[in-house]
Amino acid sequence: MNILVTGVAGFIGFFLAKRLLAEENLVYGIDNLNNYYDINLKHARIAQLQGFNNFTFQYLDLSDRQALSELFITHQFDYVINLAAQAGVRYSLENPHTYVDSNLTGFVNLLEGCRQQQIKHLIFASSSSVYGANTKIPFSTEDDVSQPLSLYAATKRANELMAYTYSHLYQIPTTGLRFFTVYGPWGRPDMAYFSFTKKILSGQPIQIFNYGKMQRDFTYIDDIIEGIVRVIKNLPSSDHSPPYQLYNLGNHRPVELLYFIELLEKYLGKQAQKEFLPMQPGDVPITYADIENLTLATGFEPITPIEVGLEKFVTWYQDYYQSSPK
Repeated sequence: MNILVTGVAGFIGFFLAKRLLAEENLVYGIDNLNNYYDINLKHARIAQLQGFNNFTFQYLDLSDRQALSELFITHQFDYVINLAAQAGVRYSLENPHTYVDSNLTGFVNLLEGCRQQQIKHLIFASSSSVYGANTKIPFSTEDDVSQPLSLYAATKRANELMAYTYSHLYQIPTTGLRFFTVYGPWGRPDMAYFSFTKKILSGQPIQIFNYGKMQRDFTYIDDIIEGIVRVIKNLPSSDHSPPYQLYNLGNHRPVELLYFIELLEKYLGKQAQKEFLPMQPGDVPITYADIENLTLATGFEPITPIEVGLEKFVTWYQDYYQSSPK
């Protein structure tokens, strides 16, 4: 298969490309390599992927309409997996225009490319943040998502609606995946588990919002990749009009934040200095994925408990930063 992976220097994009390359697919990866977090980590991921002779990388920003159009004309992609986006709930409070450029303008440019080439399947990243003010748990794709609590969440919900429209108008098989708190080796430094680890090791206090009364459906990166790979070949049923599906992709096991921190302390062999704070704007107290429809469609079940996944992350973190301090 000839597959385009956007955001290939990112956390999920890197691992997905690695899996697809190992299965001998042709992978064309694009990324704008922005400096939202440590650019060295992104370059290190790309360096690993460039060890595969079936991998091609191009520096490209989705908001560059002409360059993206030329890419689709030049390469006849079978599948497109869109993982490129400006991430982060809190950052969207400070830099709203970045989210518009990447998550809205960039996404419609990508949809236009898929329309022009009539690809076999578009898979795109959404987020559990779209559930916003929803209080029903676990979160189901049947739930109301009309009350996003951050601009980031609003752009992700907009992506779902835009993709539905293109799928309806042009009969493009399309699947959206709402990811739930992805973690693991090579992860994003802006995520809490990553920054907690750095601060605990350096003796800095960690900020715990909502006074620790938080639960997250932490999902290990290997489970996320397995879910995506199963979805790639699982085209939306021809009975659907449009051929569009939306799935939660999570661990289906919420973890209390304070237990998560206890595990980090155990694996790091060091106590955290804790600073308890009120809830931040745009945040939610719990995320919890109902994955029943994904399991029925693909047989997917997450298998990595938090105790195993977090220990693997800590091992990687210590190896990576001790051998090559960043």
